[in-house]
Amino acid sequence: MNASSAVWARIRNVTTAGNLLGAILTFFYFRFIDQSAQNRPVHWREIAFSVVAFGVLAAVGYAISRRWSRPVLQYQAREGMSTSGPPVSEREASVARRRALLVPYAVAGITALGWVFAGMIWGVLWPWLAGILEVTTALRTIFGITIVAGSVATAFCFLAVESEWRHALPALFPRGDVSAVPGAPRLPVRIRLLGIFLLISVIPLAILGVLAYTRALALVGADAPTAAATVDSLRALTVFVLAVGILAAAGLAIFAAHSVADPLQQLREAMAAVGRGQLDRTCPVVATDEIGAVTEGFNHMLEGLREREAIRETFGQYVSREIRDEILAGRVSFDGQLEEVSILFADLRNFTPWVEQTAPREVVRDLNGYFTEMDAAVRGQRGLVLQFIGDEIEAVFGAPLRAPDHADRAVAAAVEMRRRLNDLNVRRAQAGKPPLQNGIGIHSGTVLAGNIGSAERSTYALVGDAVNLASRIQGLNKELGTDILLSEETRRRLTRTVALEALPAVRVKGKSAEVSVHRLV
Repeated sequence: MNASSAVWARIRNVTTAGNLLGAILTFFYFRFIDQSAQNRPVHWREIAFSVVAFGVLAAVGYAISRRWSRPVLQYQAREGMSTSGPPVSEREASVARRRALLVPYAVAGITALGWVFAGMIWGVLWPWLAGILEVTTALRTIFGITIVAGSVATAFCFLAVESEWRHALPALFPRGDVSAVPGAPRLPVRIRLLGIFLLISVIPLAILGVLAYTRALALVGADAPTAAATVDSLRALTVFVLAVGILAAAGLAIFAAHSVADPLQQLREAMAAVGRGQLDRTCPVVATDEIGAVTEGFNHMLEGLREREAIRETFGQYVSREIRDEILAGRVSFDGQLEEVSILFADLRNFTPWVEQTAPREVVRDLNGYFTEMDAAVRGQRGLVLQFIGDEIEAVFGAPLRAPDHADRAVAAAVEMRRRLNDLNVRRAQAGKPPLQNGIGIHSGTVLAGNIGSAERSTYALVGDAVNLASRIQGLNKELGTDILLSEETRRRLTRTVALEALPAVRVKGKSAEVSVHRLV
């Protein structure tokens, strides 16, 4: 038996139990409380009529409930059980989801209607057919069947079905969007509690009132022994009614407590999980009251947190995680300002011939593997890769996060890039691919750093002569046959000892004076 069938089976069981409870209460009421309403001898025709009437009521109630719940059953069969067949249309889904929220109300309504007809059948129809119809007796019979037994049975069925149906709602509303269903019932918690309070207080008082009234009538004109026996029976019945009333009140109170406490407990556990960083779960919405609205709002908030976390993780793919966290915390300014930084440019050698000889998909795959290794080296020194320009990388150290040792970090990143490229070439050789070579240039100086772009799209960029010079130094690797060069300005800012070889001053494009450079040994 699947989950939905099990829920419907339990609903049938609890409704049967609720109506059986009403029948027992009816028997008790007319056997001990209001004996004068049913004090005539029972004829076999009345028994036969009762059996037929009960069968008709049960059959009609089952047919109505089955027909009414058919859209929900079909929706569950097609969506929840992967049954083959045509897909559920939007209109069918809308009807099924709306009726799913009405299941406890529909069951309670059908139950109440059945007890109303039962009161009319046994209070009016049968006495009329038997020729013994009396207005007073009919009203008292209707009161005992419909008001006393029917109200208890209806309340029990509503609360029990609602409790069972909460196990099926999360499957019908996986996103918990019950508020999006038009015409969905809203039963506030205060109304629920007030109704239960009135039920457990009014019904016992009404029964005690009728009991006292009927026994008072029995005392009129009674002799002493009969009066004493009547008073004794009244005392025993009063204790019994009080005991049954207390048990019924406790049962209804337990139902009410669970209907409020269980969703709150689930919400508390979900909030605790979110507090531990578990954003991959949701809290099931099992009611349309205030608690359900709070739970639905919590799920919407959780969805927003997941989106924010996805943006945060995506942002972390463009900058280092440390820089990302500083930016999101608001401790980094992107307004244009002068910064002392070290700029690193890295460019692949013989890129054009390689592209001409290699399939486009393989070029993209190999470039991504190369950029991944180089980017990891930059991130490892808390640098920021500003952009990938074709086969070239532009990175900065010292902005947007200030670092006094930005020159040391840039040089350390270059050394790591050299090591990672060697390891990558070993793997490429094993795959039968040619090795990759690059040239790296580093220069330190003052730049204007900030957000640059249009009103719709901007990027964090560096502007200044230092950027151009770093790019020119990188280009010198081709002429000098080196792989890592750094300027004299970068060398002067180094605080760590590295093996450098001074090269003759050279003239670069855009500079009137010669530039002193050093090769990283």
